[in-house]
Amino acid sequence: MTARQIILDCDPGHDDAVAILFAAGHPGVDLVGITTVAGNQTLDRTTHNACVVCSVGGIEVPVHAGAARPLLRPLRTAAEIHGESGLDGPAPIEPAVAPRAGHAVDWIIDTVLAAPGDVSLVAVGPLTNLAMALRREPAVAEAVREVVIMGGSYTRGNTTPAAEFNILVDPEAASIVFEAPWPVTMVGLDVTHQALCTPEVQRGFAEMGTPAGDFIDGLMRFFRGNYAGVTGMADPPVHDPCAVAVLADPDTVEVVPATVQVETSGAFTSGMTVVDFKAPAGSRHRVATGLDAPRFWAAVHAAVAALPAPLS
Repeated sequence: MTARQIILDCDPGHDDAVAILFAAGHPGVDLVGITTVAGNQTLDRTTHNACVVCSVGGIEVPVHAGAARPLLRPLRTAAEIHGESGLDGPAPIEPAVAPRAGHAVDWIIDTVLAAPGDVSLVAVGPLTNLAMALRREPAVAEAVREVVIMGGSYTRGNTTPAAEFNILVDPEAASIVFEAPWPVTMVGLDVTHQALCTPEVQRGFAEMGTPAGDFIDGLMRFFRGNYAGVTGMADPPVHDPCAVAVLADPDTVEVVPATVQVETSGAFTSGMTVVDFKAPAGSRHRVATGLDAPRFWAAVHAAVAALPAPLS
């Protein structure tokens, strides 16, 4: 199978860190580059964190910083889950790589247009960068292979009763992304809450004896405690790698056709993803409905174990 070329747009974030390492180590993925957005923490912190993760995982791809705030709304972050750094847990690491010059939105446009039909966008944070790319150069919608997002839900939210965090941070951007004429797969909470980092899953990282495995173990120790304190869940869901799995190993995630619209104006429902499973023929949208969790975690463990030595 030919590896799928992806740009990973993210806001690291503990689960974003796992998604980066998973994408870099999986043979089914060719990680072209990483773009960052404000979300789990401010842009300076999410960009720094992306560079930290690349350093730990021996990942030599360009990192470009993008949008520092949502299109129309004030930024809200998730320090209560991810800590003040966005990657609290392990001892601070000085990254061996630095972000490249140039805005993420320009780099996304240039990279996608340079290889029409080859590059997929995997977005696991607020969708501000993707919306800005569409507005700046609509041709990206025809040139991209597909878009996979971690966000939304067809049942309940996790930040409000109606809305999942990534969509709620910038619902206007999410609406633009779902309305654009490109194929979009939504991997929401209904599936990512099946990707639980149980003690057994965490031991799999700790027992690798590699810097990347130790790093994830440290992240999950902090993540587990914070998630339990905020949500009451004993085992934290590791959302973002599920979106990578859609392209890395399609048999891991069950997806079905649907139509998705984003609520932007509801007094109590802003950020809600309204999913209609009676999708018309030719619908551009798919929604994830199931996860083979053992297969998923086996793939994540194998990918992280395969990573090279850290950059120095």
